[in-house]
Amino acid sequence: MVTSRRLTGDHFETLACRMLERHGLLCLARNYLTRDGEVDLIMRDGRELVFVEVRYRASYRFGGAAASITPAKRQRIVRAARHFLATGRGFGGVACRFDVVTYDGAASEPTSHWLRAAFDVDQR
Repeated sequence: MVTSRRLTGDHFETLACRMLERHGLLCLARNYLTRDGEVDLIMRDGRELVFVEVRYRASYRFGGAAASITPAKRQRIVRAARHFLATGRGFGGVACRFDVVTYDGAASEPTSHWLRAAFDVDQR
């Protein structure tokens, strides 16, 4: 069963993918899902591999889309990225970064922000 939330997520992931492609990135995968986490978009920016989280919030009531990326969410993204890198797709040793694309406001006219290198891998 496809939920309204999933359709909304798909819509904003498509918008983000198109925007990043207009900026010269190449989409390698969408919704890369593992047991431990998910990456919304995996892109290539020149020689760099980019793991992208896409977030939408209609309201700033709880801090907006960027504030919704908690430390636990970042850890799940990093775990999924590590899984992707370990699958033998020829990306070993490639520089990586974690970007976030946020959409805030009414779904018909959201404000978007591309946060390059939004977070690093936690070294705990």
